[in-house]
Amino acid sequence: MKSDIIIQLHKNFEDYAHQIDGEEYWFARDLQGLLGYSKWENFAKVIDKAKIACQTAGENRDTSLFYVISREKALQQLFSL
Repeated sequence: MKSDIIIQLHKNFEDYAHQIDGEEYWFARDLQGLLGYSKWENFAKVIDKAKIACQTAGENRDTSLFYVISREKALQQLFSL
């Protein structure tokens, strides 16, 4: 049963993926609901903790996993391709 849940969550996660020039990304607001957060403020705290964890692990900030971009700007990039 647990493997069924994991498979479904993985599929849902991949359904939210976007691509520009072969680079895959997700909108945090989409993941918020998928991961069960009803309030943005609570999810934003989780994102901040993840950023700190990456820094602690020595993640190179030049190749950051976290890009701050508005949804509107990302959509403009998608439709200008």
